[in-house]
Amino acid sequence: MNQIETEVGTKNDRQIYLGNKGLIAYLAIMNMFVPLSTDMYLPALPQMNDYFSSNSAITNMTLSAFFIFYALGILLWGPLSDKYGRKPVLIMGSFIYIIGSISCALSAGIYFMIFSRIVQAIGAGGITSISVAIIKDCYSGRKREVALAITQTISGLAPMIAPVIGAMILQFFNWRGTFWTLAMISAINLILAFFYQETLIDEEKYRGTLTGSLGRLFAVAKNRSFIIPAIIFSSSALPFMGYLALSSFIYMNYFGLSAQVYSYFFAANALVSILGPTIYVKLLNEVDKKYIPVICFGSASVSGIFVVTVGRLSPFLFWGSFLIMSLVGTTMRPFSTSTLLEQNKGAAGSTSSLINTLFTVMGSIGMSIASLSWNNFVIALGGLITVFSLIALAGWYLFMKSDVPCVGIK
Repeated sequence: MNQIETEVGTKNDRQIYLGNKGLIAYLAIMNMFVPLSTDMYLPALPQMNDYFSSNSAITNMTLSAFFIFYALGILLWGPLSDKYGRKPVLIMGSFIYIIGSISCALSAGIYFMIFSRIVQAIGAGGITSISVAIIKDCYSGRKREVALAITQTISGLAPMIAPVIGAMILQFFNWRGTFWTLAMISAINLILAFFYQETLIDEEKYRGTLTGSLGRLFAVAKNRSFIIPAIIFSSSALPFMGYLALSSFIYMNYFGLSAQVYSYFFAANALVSILGPTIYVKLLNEVDKKYIPVICFGSASVSGIFVVTVGRLSPFLFWGSFLIMSLVGTTMRPFSTSTLLEQNKGAAGSTSSLINTLFTVMGSIGMSIASLSWNNFVIALGGLITVFSLIALAGWYLFMKSDVPCVGIK
């Protein structure tokens, strides 16, 4: 990782407090907020269900409502950061997240908890939506790809450690301790926000009205060079989020493993998959960029076939089969994000918002499909991986053959 960091150099020297490495670390923390907000309290859901005398469907709305309003929050905050700057949005988002976390910790009823999670989600949107925009402000070319690789690698630790932290908290506190912990993490994030120095220069700020700022989302979305590959790249979130929805059922119900052993397989997958961005920077950076999606989507479809054929035989074979999909997904992420940012000059906040929203929406669709009443969850997941990877591969082929330009690719 240190070798990679030496390749990163910021275009501006304004981070006199955080420094270049400090800014990279801070960006990684920003990207951790969603998995921390969702995965860390998963071990507490049964306890919360009992406390509120609720049923699992209503209690699970604390998760689904979070994703819905997180996606809406992203669309709001990104354009605002183009007009008012990254720092005000970051401070406001962090403050709202703190309020939402404290409200969650103090909730006396399930519906107030759901409302508090909505507030938390809106704040999270303000934190994460501008992280990619800040990278575009500060870096270009290979340095941008390296910065994305570093932040996505570090933030990739969050899905692995979040459930473990949540389980540890429950050993000493009740479910409220999880949300007090999130409040403290967001307080640290807020403090760092004051040390962060604005990266959006005045010349690049949007000078129009607030309505016009929000309207830039439509201008960015109408750019075919951006929206077509954005939809293709974000389709990789469907099978991955489908895995998150089905993994516990597959390991615990299908293979008969305990919750603790399941957590080991889950953590092992997350641990290996964080190597993806480094693989891209070290091994694939010199490959003709138009072939990178072909390699990744093709490998993902092979992963789906392995899941269907041999993944049913043992938890180890299932883990190894799906790991291919998981690894190529994280390998392609720095490339796809950097490519999409190149398609729009300016409007980094709006571009970042749409990138994050598309991945969130596609992921939600994947979770919905995976959650249907399948006879065999392993075959369902393998089919989901294979079908959507092949669709994405075909979409990329047609896009390369079309007359739609793509900066840096064709």
